[in-house]
Amino acid sequence: MALKILIVEDERPIAKALQLKLTSSGYEATVAADGMQAISELEKNKFDLILLDLIMPNLDGFGFLDAIKGKPNLPPIIVSSNLSQQEDIDKAKSKGAVGYYVKSNTPLSAIIQQINQYLPHETRQ
Repeated sequence: MALKILIVEDERPIAKALQLKLTSSGYEATVAADGMQAISELEKNKFDLILLDLIMPNLDGFGFLDAIKGKPNLPPIIVSSNLSQQEDIDKAKSKGAVGYYVKSNTPLSAIIQQINQYLPHETRQ
């Protein structure tokens, strides 16, 4: 069974590119356009990892991290953002993110490598 990744990204072309790359890499990928949709997805489905944008309408990435803090069985969260200041990286990690990459500087292949670090290898197909 494919591992499930939730992509929380409001920029449709980026979300679609991530979804296609993850699917072709053997993952099941679901897209949520903002933090509110992501919370709804988490209530309905179990995910093995979350890729989280920070700047989004309705509920941004930092708000999403605050909203889910303390919930049981949360998957690892990797932040995907164009915010490249160290203070943003530190803030995201202090709120529970395990990884962080700058979208404009990171090729899809490097994103997949980072995802693989946080997923159980024995269940990946």
